[in-house]
Parts: sequence; C-alpha cells; structure tokens
Amino acid sequence: MGSGKTTIGRLLSKNLNKDFYDSDNVVEEKTGVKVPLIFEYEGEVGFRKREEKVLKDLVCHKNIVLATGGGIILNKSNCKLLVDNGYVIYLRSNCEDLVFRMTGDKSRPLLQQGDLKETLETLFEFRDPIYTSISDYIIETKNKRANEIAFEIESFVKKI
Repeated sequence: MGSGKTTIGRLLSKNLNKDFYDSDNVVEEKTGVKVPLIFEYEGEVGFRKREEKVLKDLVCHKNIVLATGGGIILNKSNCKLLVDNGYVIYLRSNCEDLVFRMTGDKSRPLLQQGDLKETLETLFEFRDPIYTSISDYIIETKNKRANEIAFEIESFVKKI
C-alpha cells in the first residue's frame, strides 16, 4: 500500500505499449462505489471477495500491466493466479517513506484507525514474506523515482 504500484504501472504500460489495469479501480467501476465505501458496508472480507473475482477476470487478459491492491496476496488463490499468469514485481518500500506518503490519505480504509506507523509496520511484517515468496523480481524503492523504477522493471522484463 502506497509503494507506487499504480503510478509505476501506468508508466510501465505506456513504455511497453501495454494496457494498464488497477484492480482497485476495476472493483470500483464494477460496483459503482469507492473502495472505502465497500469496506464500510461489507468489511474487508466483502472487499476481498470482490477483489478476487476481479483478479480472476483480469489475469485472462494478455499484454497488460496490472497494479493490484496491497492486500491481494492475503488470499492464496490470488497468489497462485498472479504467479501463474505473469511476472510478479514487488515494490518494496520502507515504512518511513510510506508514512510520509500516507499521512492524511483518507482513501485507504486499513489506515484509518490507530497509529499510522504502527499499522504500516504491522502490515509490512505480515505481507513482506508473502510478497517475497511469490515475486519474480524485488525492487527496493527507497531514493528512486518512478521513472527509474519503471526502467528497472523494463530491463528485467526484456531479459526474460
């Protein structure tokens, strides 16, 4: 969450001449409401079910760049879908950078209660090993601009 997946995904799709999808945006398009409202009425469980359904549809597309929500990897079947249908790139960000980016952001339901830094550290602690285990490539984002990260991913993809 907040690592730059959407920003970098858009850049990458443009540079590679591929279609771009953001799974959270697709969920919003299909439901007609924003993610925070889905969380409010259906909770995280309801949102995750919608997210899984959208992912199943999106992985059928070819020639795309897909940015997913940060928690999509909490479901093992989602991990399998990602691994089996493309390259998984993990944009690993440190908590200090994420706190800076997320302060005041009201669009992320999981960050609306408690101490922001503690919440991000807890999420990172739990999610990092999952992302690490399913990733084809890991990029440390600290002190890198979006275009540098996109170029690094392009170089990785072209080597394969």
